[in-house]
Amino acid sequence: MKKLPRKQELGTPNGLKPTILLAELGLEYKLYPINIPKHEDKEPWFLEINPNGRIPALVDEDENGNKITLFESGSMLLYLVARYDKDHKVSYPYDTPDYWETVNWTRMAPEKHEQAISRYVNVTRRLYRVLDTHLAKSKSGYVVGDRVTVADIALWIWVAAYRYSGLSSIDEFPYVKKWLHELLKRPGFGERRNAPQPHIYLELNKLSDEELNARSRAAGAWIQEGLKGDAKA
Repeated sequence: MKKLPRKQELGTPNGLKPTILLAELGLEYKLYPINIPKHEDKEPWFLEINPNGRIPALVDEDENGNKITLFESGSMLLYLVARYDKDHKVSYPYDTPDYWETVNWTRMAPEKHEQAISRYVNVTRRLYRVLDTHLAKSKSGYVVGDRVTVADIALWIWVAAYRYSGLSSIDEFPYVKKWLHELLKRPGFGERRNAPQPHIYLELNKLSDEELNARSRAAGAWIQEGLKGDAKA
């Protein structure tokens, strides 16, 4: 692997998806934290990797030395397993039923939109309920089949941030709660989620509403500043 830029933990856990998968696959890589407050994500060198100026982004080389760049976390997950998981340690063969089911679940993870927070919370609760019902039927405890896959990774990073996602607790989703903590026993989710700095979302779940709201206001101000900058670009 060549370079995997991602930002500091300021407003999205999406950068954790590829780093968790890289750990699960046992691949070596170079992690480059992007300094968002200093607008490093808008510098020319980074825009060559991701013209949209967002994180995460990934740079790799094929066997002929050709550069490959990806800048959507879901695309990175599918790329990494297609290229590096030939033994299907965390994936299934292309075009099998389990492969397409995995793709379905990687597309399901919610994104937060502050402009419609009440609707977002309702959607989040519905998605958690869908996942809880699905996991209740899973013999392995994983989202798809008999092994951890990119579906678990894509969903886990958002479920781990359930307070950030608008829920006060996940106790009403017992199978989701069990799945969340069981995955923490794996090296990718346990240790490597802290690269390059401590993973904050499980700790955020312990904050009071007042403390969490204060952090949300600060993050909201940063997001608005970024949006204004994008409009001028």
